[in-house]
Amino acid sequence: MLASGLEALRLTLHVLSASIWVGGQFVLAGLVGPSRSLSPEAPRALARAFGRLAWPAYAVLVVTGFWNVSTFHWAGQSFAWKAVLIVKIVVVAAAGLGAFFHGRATARTAIAVWGSVAGLASVAALVLGVLLAG
Repeated sequence: MLASGLEALRLTLHVLSASIWVGGQFVLAGLVGPSRSLSPEAPRALARAFGRLAWPAYAVLVVTGFWNVSTFHWAGQSFAWKAVLIVKIVVVAAAGLGAFFHGRATARTAIAVWGSVAGLASVAALVLGVLLAG
């Protein structure tokens, strides 16, 4: 059975936003080292440019995530599905907070720690989303 037009729009926006948010973090991580040879400020400039795409994508992810959940009947879901959903919501919040603090950190250790939190939580949210779609 094919998705309806509205369902296709919702899922497309969600997957596209996840591609930007999660995939963009991996691309940016791969560009940081080589960009330093261009200029010491290049990684920061790349991060700012990515942020202009990533934060709107994160917002769309949150909105479409709640939209996705609204299409399910809570009482009809298993305990496991509900538990995974709650964990996913916490992990999505951790990804956003990690990225937020990463962008404001000044110490190298803090930059690394918060970047790792953002990246790992983002991948975990992606995996949990696949489990929920099951």
